[in-house]
Amino acid sequence: MQLIQHPPSEELRPYIKSYKIVESPRRITNRVLPQTSFSMVIRYRGEISCLNGANGRPLEPAIFSGLQRSARIIHYSPGTSAIIIVFTETGLPAFFRRPLHELFGRSVPLEEVFTTPEVAALQDQFTASRSHARRIESLERFLMQKLTGVRNDKLISIAIDRIDATGVNIRIKALIKELYVSQDTFEKRFRKTTGATPKQFSHIVKMNSAISRYKSVPRFADLAFENGYYDQSHFNKDFKLFTGQTPTDFFQSPRFW
Repeated sequence: MQLIQHPPSEELRPYIKSYKIVESPRRITNRVLPQTSFSMVIRYRGEISCLNGANGRPLEPAIFSGLQRSARIIHYSPGTSAIIIVFTETGLPAFFRRPLHELFGRSVPLEEVFTTPEVAALQDQFTASRSHARRIESLERFLMQKLTGVRNDKLISIAIDRIDATGVNIRIKALIKELYVSQDTFEKRFRKTTGATPKQFSHIVKMNSAISRYKSVPRFADLAFENGYYDQSHFNKDFKLFTGQTPTDFFQSPRFW
C-alpha cells in the first residue's frame, strides 16, 4: 500500500489536517485505530470493506466517519484508490450544522451529509483526473463552496490543547474550572464541536498516548501505570476494547494506523 499525504491550502488549514491518498495495488488489510478527528473517504477505484470476524461488509464509495470507540479492520481490494480527508478536531462545524455527536461510533454514506449529485460529481472528477494534484484541486473547490462562515470555537480549541498536553493526567472538572465555564455549557460546546464528550475524547488521546509510548516503556505493567492505570488488568481490558487485541498481540501485528 502507498500512502501519500498532501497538506491543505492556507484557506482550509484551520479546518483540514491533511489529505491522504491511498493506493493499494495488492489486496491488503489494515487496522485503523480511533482518532480525535472526523474523516471523509472517497473511493474512486476498487473496493473497500470493513471486516467483522470472517465476514466483510463493502463500504459505500463515499463515507463520512465520526470518532470511533474501537479499531476497525479495513480491507482494500487490489487496484483500490481513495482519498481520505482528515479534519481538524474543531474544523467540521465550518462545513455543516448537523449535530456531530449523533455520528459518534458511526460511519455513514456521504450522501447523508451532502447531496447525492454533489457526491457523484466529485467522484466523477476524481475518476477522470489524471493526477493527484487535480483531484486535490477539485476537492478543495468543493470544500471551499461548503464553508458556512462558522469560526472555530476558541474555548474548545484551548480545552483540546490542554487535553493533548496533559494527556493521561487530565481531570475534566479541573479543566472546566480553569476555563471559567459551567460544566453543562462546556460539555454541550465540546460535543457540538468535536462530536464526542470530553471523557470520550480524552480516552482516545489516552489510549493513543499509551500506544505511542510502547517503544520507550516496553513493560505492559509500567505502560499501564504511566497512563493512569493502577492495575494492569483494567489497562488490558481498555486496551482490547480500543484496539481489538491484547497488548501482546497488538504490538506483534504488522499494520495499524
